[in-house]
Amino acid sequence: MNFYSIDFETASYAKHSACSVALVKVENNKIVDEYYSLIKPETDFFWKNIQIHGIKPEDVVDAPKFPDVWRQIQSCFKSNSLVVAHNAPFDCGVLAGCLDYYGIAQPNYLSLCTVKTSRKLFPELPNHKLNTVCENLNIQLENHHDALEDSRACAEILLYQEKHFGVEPLKKLVTIK
Repeated sequence: MNFYSIDFETASYAKHSACSVALVKVENNKIVDEYYSLIKPETDFFWKNIQIHGIKPEDVVDAPKFPDVWRQIQSCFKSNSLVVAHNAPFDCGVLAGCLDYYGIAQPNYLSLCTVKTSRKLFPELPNHKLNTVCENLNIQLENHHDALEDSRACAEILLYQEKHFGVEPLKKLVTIK
């Protein structure tokens, strides 16, 4: 399998408030590259978000704004690129919100949600949160809500699912963005 896994952390509930992003590149079923950046959002930070991920306003003072980050990652979002996230509606929504906020054209790409694949393939789990799925599949997740760690874990989940179930049940859940 070839895909990118993505994870955003946000400063607030605003869809354009990304304060960090990570992408993990998988080629031929192996993680071959990783990208991580803090992002300086043009929104205030909400205390609850800080409590979740630990990123504070002072951490992003010198970070690039989203358009600069987008220039570095936009090549990952092509019509034939598969972009995977654990809770893809959230992460794809943050991407779309940031692009809209800055007046940047939306890319077309393929999307797959590992929450959905996990619900389908592991219905016996008590829930399908990232940490629960990782724990049940023996996938390392030491710093949950760190974008890079979460992105790696998402990639590992999909690789596990492909290895144990094949690509056919996964293909059925791919959507076009």
